[in-house]
Amino acid sequence: MQGFVHIVDDDASFRTAMERRLRLAGYTVATYASAEHLLDRLPSDNVPGCILLDVRMPGLGGPELQQRLSKLDRALPIIFLTGHPDIPTTVLAIKAGADDFLTKPVTSDDLLKAVARAIAHHEVSRGPKSKLDMVRAHMAALTPRERQVFDCVVRGDTNKRVAHSLGCKERTIKAHRHRVMEKMQVQSLAELVSLAERMGVLASASGQTA
Repeated sequence: MQGFVHIVDDDASFRTAMERRLRLAGYTVATYASAEHLLDRLPSDNVPGCILLDVRMPGLGGPELQQRLSKLDRALPIIFLTGHPDIPTTVLAIKAGADDFLTKPVTSDDLLKAVARAIAHHEVSRGPKSKLDMVRAHMAALTPRERQVFDCVVRGDTNKRVAHSLGCKERTIKAHRHRVMEKMQVQSLAELVSLAERMGVLASASGQTA
């Protein structure tokens, strides 16, 4: 699958034409007759994709939907489509993060180039987000005691010191530490500290002893 394209336009014949072109190019396509329709079936941004969004529609317009999606923290790139080019609207949409602005009628060449660029941008932006989400999931799997050991270890405490501060035996801390490394999927202390820095937990762990 090359990517998932979501077409939002109140013109049924235009939606059908766009869907046909994109499917022939190998994309998976979903169509929506209104902005509200897309909000009711909110697409996942975990799959590489983009949104083709008409500027002017009855009810919620394209720029308003862009704002709603931004508030919902949805990262799918948006390509605006309009039959009535409007410089102020274009500037505002681009400033708000739109990937591109196409004028109807859209040539197949312009459409496919814009979609390919938008999906490439989404794949690049998804990488770091996906990795952080995975690290967060690993951290969430730690037990309360393992999280305490994690915090102590990443700030540089020895097993002996951690055992003393948590009131348990050193061999127990070694066992907890081993499970922490396994759950966080790291091979070394340096990797564990690096993850803690990326997650912003190293400062808070250090602050607990300040």
